[in-house]
This record gives sequence, structure tokens and C-alpha cells, in this order.
Amino acid sequence: PGAYQDIRMSYIAKPKVSHPKLPRNALGLSVRDYEGSVSTLCAGCGHDSITAALIQAVFELGIEPHMLGKMSGIGCSSKTPAYFVSQSHGFNSVHGRMPSVTTGANAANKDLIYIGVSGDGDSLSIGMGQFAHVIRRNLNMCYIIENNGVYGLTKGQYSASADVGSTAKKGPANRQMPIDPVSTAIGLGATYIARGFSGDKKQLVPLIKAAISHKGFALLDIISPCVTFNDHQGSTKSYAHTREFYHHVIDADFVPPAKEILASYEEGEAMPIELHDGSKMVFRKVDKNYDPTSREAAFSFLRSSVRAGEIITGLLYIDEEAGDMHDLSGSVDRPLAKIPYEELNPGKATLAKVMGSYR
Repeated sequence: PGAYQDIRMSYIAKPKVSHPKLPRNALGLSVRDYEGSVSTLCAGCGHDSITAALIQAVFELGIEPHMLGKMSGIGCSSKTPAYFVSQSHGFNSVHGRMPSVTTGANAANKDLIYIGVSGDGDSLSIGMGQFAHVIRRNLNMCYIIENNGVYGLTKGQYSASADVGSTAKKGPANRQMPIDPVSTAIGLGATYIARGFSGDKKQLVPLIKAAISHKGFALLDIISPCVTFNDHQGSTKSYAHTREFYHHVIDADFVPPAKEILASYEEGEAMPIELHDGSKMVFRKVDKNYDPTSREAAFSFLRSSVRAGEIITGLLYIDEEAGDMHDLSGSVDRPLAKIPYEELNPGKATLAKVMGSYR
């Protein structure tokens, strides 16, 4: 009964009570029309801040809900599509396989707008191979990584993005070098690359809007601290709680409500963000003179920021000239999903001729 209740609660819809004078977009819809189910994530989770930014972005873009395809894999991050634009299409795939499922959907209907929401574990570990190939194909989609450095659903093991020296609740500090999705994407040829912080909605909303509007593969890596498994001294991606809230004799999953950490700072500035455990992360926004059209310069800039111990946010690289998967493969202009079966079916004689060419 308890498990059934948990599953059922994940689909609770928000009440449709809204102020009659809420702003409307070009479609006549308010921001409330782009909401989804009630979130079952931990109170204070950065992922919910990202959801709020997504809702605001698609509202401002005036996207018709039925023209949106929300894709995800497995993990805390992959629950996000349930929490925005409930009247759209959605597919929750197998762990790490969201890119190939999105590729198939896009191949069949390229008219839809695809937003894929993944995590650092889902994309950089089991899904690393698929992550690499969806970039290589330059699939037309917005790919969001909600990056917290841990496997949240399986109790906080290090993910592939965990920093060297970062500590978990139990066990030794992490000694393996992290995979930086942004640097990896630059090397693999992604045509839109940006990084944001879940607590900076002012910067995040335009980054999401630009990623959705970009033709080709758009990666948005968002640092999104976990309030449950990075709540201790020594973590490097956290909204940490102090140890006094926990009983050390037994393992418990109670998470005290936490207030989301918000930040505001100008372009070109570095901002130390103090976490709940007293540790700090240093974010720096790219300034107005930064050139995001040079792949080599972007990679060099990211490497220097790593040495300085800073996390660079903003638009890091963009290529508006490269063709997407359909341009590269020479597919027909009409989406396959809208072509009548009679036109798609070549007939027995044509199939026999094609098969004969391979003999």
C-alpha cells in the first residue's frame, strides 16, 4: 500500500487556480498552463528550480504544448518532464538511452520541439556512448544535464562528474578525475554549449530559450545541488545540511526542509556561493567581450577556469552554420509521421530490386 501511494502521488496535478490577471503569451496562455504534476523531489532540490526556469522559458517562447516532446532516462533528474507542460508529449526511457529514443522520435517527426532532461549519472556513465553519438549526429534538441555529482536515487554514490577530493556520507574521498560534460561536448563537436546554475533563474531562462531555439544539438549543463546526499562537510556540489539533523545510529532518509540558494551577479564577475555546510563554490559569468564562436578559445577558457577553481556559466560556444541530423542525412522535408503509408511503402517489386542489389 505504501509503495502504491508513492507511485500515485507522483502524478498529482496542481490545482488550476490562478489569478485572472496573470500575463498571457501570444497563444493566450498563462504560465500556469505550462505547469505539470506536483513535484515529489526533496524540498529545496535544485532540480525544481530548473523546472521553474523551463516553465518560464517555454511560456515566453509561446510554444504550443502539443508541439513539445519531453524525453528523459532514469534518475531524479529524469522525473522533471512530469513537472512541466502536462499537455505535451513525454517519454521516460531506459537508463542512459534517452538520446537514441529521442533520435528515433526526431527521425519520425522533426516538427516537434524536443527537450531532453538527463542527469550526470544518466548521461556521463551508462549513457556516455549515446551522449557522444547524439552530439555527433547534431540532433535538433535541447539536452539538459541536471548535474549534482551523485546518484540520488541509489543513495548518493559518486557520479562521473564528482570532483576529485569530494567526500560522500561514507567511505573515502573521490580520487577519480571527473568528466566535464561541457569540455566533452566541445571536443565532440556540439553546436551549442552553455552552463548554468539552478539558483540563478535570471541567467538560466534565456540560456534555455536560446537552447530550444538553436537548430542542432544544444547542451545545457546546469549545476543543481542535491540537498540529501551532499549535505556534509567536504562536498563540492551541495545545498548541505548540518549533521545535527541526522541520527548516526541508523540510516534514515529524512531530509529537513531547506531554502533554495539563489544568486545574482553581473557578467564577467566571479561570485562565491556559500552552501549550507559553510563550503563554497565559485561561479563566474562570461563577460560581454567573450567570443562564443571559437571552439578552440572556448576549450582553452574552460581549462583555465578549472585550474582557477571556478565554474564558468553562460553561453560558452555556438555554431549556427552547421546542419542538423536531417540536413546531414538528406531526409525528406515532410516528417515521416505525416507521410501516408502508401507513399512510405515502396511495394514488393521495389523491395525485391533493392534486396537484389545486395546479392
